[in-house]
Amino acid sequence: MATQLWAILLVAFSSLFASIAPILLKKASQRKFSDIKSVITNYPLYGAAMLYGFGISAFVFALTGGELSVLYPLSSLGYIWACFGSVKFLGEKMNKIKWAGVILIVIGVTFIGISGN
Repeated sequence: MATQLWAILLVAFSSLFASIAPILLKKASQRKFSDIKSVITNYPLYGAAMLYGFGISAFVFALTGGELSVLYPLSSLGYIWACFGSVKFLGEKMNKIKWAGVILIVIGVTFIGISGN
């Protein structure tokens, strides 16, 4: 079975949503967990769980349209989205080594995408 374009795009899209979840987890971890109310009102924690769930659901659906050997490596796009998100929303810094890693991920995903069709 050849991997269909919609499945590739869905994995890319789901990796974007799934990469927002760790950013929300980081925000959730910055809150105090002193009592049950502080856990119940930790909305970033719930948001992260929902985004992970959405990402997994979309990925499972995408698997119906393609090969695992093509689609699963594409989920590594989430690392790229998380890097950009951590810079934008958490104020983290990227150095040359981290940017080189992002570039290598893009190159790898490109090769896998080209070989999948």
